Amino acid sequence: MSAAEETPGEDMSWGEVTPEAARRLLVAAVGAFAERGYHATTTRDIAGRAGMSPAALYIHYKTKEELLHRISRIGHDKALEILSAAADGPGTAAERLADAVRSFVRWHAERHTTARVVQYELDALGPEHRTEIVALRRESDATVRRIIEEGVTAGEFDVPDVAGTTVAVLSLCIDVSRWFNTQGRRTPDEVGALYADLVLRMVGARDAR
Repeated sequence: MSAAEETPGEDMSWGEVTPEAARRLLVAAVGAFAERGYHATTTRDIAGRAGMSPAALYIHYKTKEELLHRISRIGHDKALEILSAAADGPGTAAERLADAVRSFVRWHAERHTTARVVQYELDALGPEHRTEIVALRRESDATVRRIIEEGVTAGEFDVPDVAGTTVAVLSLCIDVSRWFNTQGRRTPDEVGALYADLVLRMVGARDAR
């Protein structure tokens, strides 16, 4: 069974990963890490899923950890891009926060297999790579915190603890990747809309219903 068949609903093109053999290995690693966990996955497992020999993996990635770092970096860059686009977009703070949550949740649902690896294998990274990814996570945190702070300043939100609420919002969104099922009764868009409404209620948005 191919990695694509093992991860229904995923549509990550990984177009930034070249050549094609490196991309195949990365897709295979996503499936293996999500299914077995980083530490239980061997380079032989990854190569086998990609239909390649173990030796072929080392042509493109020096170590298994380098593969995880590549996956994590691309995923965190995308997460920050999604949140920044909403934060810098038009509308009130409430509209921008709702947009950020809808888009962020939809990404974690549509790409739940990839997102599980991106969000929950942080501790498997080496010190240098972990520091790099933590910095990106802090940027995402700061982006959401900025929207909430702007809402408080404008009188749209009632949030006594902005930092704590920011962590709660991001945690809520990220956790979707752990439970979302493509065979479930809600689509990614529906989950995104539900969570956007929940978050607006969390921040005490005046027009939340």
